[in-house]
Amino acid sequence: MPVYSLPDLPYDYAALEPAITGEILQLHHAKHHAAYVTGANTTLEQLAEAREHNQYGGLVGLEKTLAFHISGHVLHSIFWRNLSPEGGDRPDGELAEAISGHFGSFDAFAAQLSAATVSVQGSGWGVLAWEPLGRRLVVEQVYDHHGNVGMGSVPLLVFDAWEHAYYLQYRNVRPDYVARLWDLVSWADVQHRFAQARTTTAPTVTG
Repeated sequence: MPVYSLPDLPYDYAALEPAITGEILQLHHAKHHAAYVTGANTTLEQLAEAREHNQYGGLVGLEKTLAFHISGHVLHSIFWRNLSPEGGDRPDGELAEAISGHFGSFDAFAAQLSAATVSVQGSGWGVLAWEPLGRRLVVEQVYDHHGNVGMGSVPLLVFDAWEHAYYLQYRNVRPDYVARLWDLVSWADVQHRFAQARTTTAPTVTG
């Protein structure tokens, strides 16, 4: 039985136009995201077969593949909810205060997250995350779907910088695509994730 399933979008494929066309959103969700879900389930089956036959020669590759697909599934699932046809503007309340406290100002934070997203080498993501050990907000770069992130950090706002997310519309001008994402951000969703993340227990690093 499949462990992972493709979530429905909370809006129609055309709902984010003109920032993201319906064609791109449909391909992104129904093809690319669906492929990560299928890949994760298939890899779990392959791992189960390896255990059954006690054959672990391909374990390293399977572990990397599983991490790739699960991370892709998780990040995309957050990405859809981070966006909204009614999005944009700026956060308020505790999230706004935390952003100002940890980055100096909203503008400074936005500049850093935009730069992180635009400058990801190859494919990847720019991420605003909660780091529970220091109990602070951080901006991270994700290469492909995982890596270069703090252990235990919780993603709150993710910007997809894979070419399949924008190339049909923005060609190779990634900065223009990233600039338009800010008009779609659902700060209510980010605030909800922020509130949940702060209840996360920090990892134990001392004996």
